[in-house]
Amino acid sequence: MAAGGLSRSERKAAERVRRLREEQQRERLRQVSRILRKAAAERSAEEGRLLAESADLVTELQGRSRRREGLKRRQEEVCDDPEELRGKVRELASAVRNAKYLVVYTGAGISTAASIPDYRGPNGVWTLLQKGRSVSAADLSEAEPTLTHMSITRLHEQKLVQHVVSQNCDGLHLRSGLPRTAISELHGNMYIEVCTSCVPNREYVRVFDVTERTALHRHQTGRTCHKCGTQLRDTIVHFGERGTLGQPLNWEAATEAASRADTILCLGSSLKVLKKYPRLWCMTKPPSRRPKLYIVNLGWEGRDRSQALLMPLSLFGRWQDPIFSLATPLRAGEEGSHSRKSLCRSREEAPPGDRGGPLSSAPILGGWFGRGCTKRTKRKKVT
Repeated sequence: MAAGGLSRSERKAAERVRRLREEQQRERLRQVSRILRKAAAERSAEEGRLLAESADLVTELQGRSRRREGLKRRQEEVCDDPEELRGKVRELASAVRNAKYLVVYTGAGISTAASIPDYRGPNGVWTLLQKGRSVSAADLSEAEPTLTHMSITRLHEQKLVQHVVSQNCDGLHLRSGLPRTAISELHGNMYIEVCTSCVPNREYVRVFDVTERTALHRHQTGRTCHKCGTQLRDTIVHFGERGTLGQPLNWEAATEAASRADTILCLGSSLKVLKKYPRLWCMTKPPSRRPKLYIVNLGWEGRDRSQALLMPLSLFGRWQDPIFSLATPLRAGEEGSHSRKSLCRSREEAPPGDRGGPLSSAPILGGWFGRGCTKRTKRKKVT
């Protein structure tokens, strides 16, 4: 006799009974599921009796169905009624004008107009993977700052935006001309590699994606510091990692900006990641003293100038791209250290005239996105 008083043959018999019951339960679940997919009028008396006898399974399946529908609705792009949208734009423009300290939080949604996929949109990376579909690799070197990025930079120049906190690592905020001190790139920047042996850390801005050889928990880029010879590392913070670098993450400035903010504007983010950073939401303050939160998930092509913040806005031109003045050139012998396409100034954009000139009274709010419909713009206080 084995421990517990059951012989080997008895344990096997008990296991067979357990497996049989599980299979019967699964079969009953499949039957109930098939019945529930039918319209009530199409169900037979026998099927009605089976549903009545399986109330627990019916409740479980209906709960699963509601959760699936809820997730599906959250991924839909909901087009606002034009009049409702105009009212929201009016409210948002007023909030930007009246804010004493406005901080902008940005996510992948603001870069989709630059052909960089987001994560949880209808064609986002996670959405496609959940559907079992392949995700094509985007050439980020072809991406350029969008009207959204340029608008944020202009709002900062006009002292309407005090700081930008981004979870994007595409470097487009930097390339839009936003000062380094005004950006916190919490997940790093694909154009920056650093030497962590130098004090303070020595940064190397490049005109190519430095992450070719890096991955989760593997950050060495294959190049070395010009001063001490130590291996350089990228600045990317992957899922499951904790960012420890001072720059370009700039957590100190992000935390200070959040503590001073009376208004937070979230653009192109589902907040699934950002909401996990408590220090960005002033949760230690009483609810009445927390900043107002405005969320704009998707964009709008319509540009109603009567509702917008109007100011001159420069279009992006590579001849104005600050990355070229910030970049450190590769040393002799390092040319073969990467195979990524490098950024370059095209001859077509060269002066005279500089094709990145100003637009007359370009609307900042009311038409700053590159998509054709919006998810409902929400206004609420952070709780």
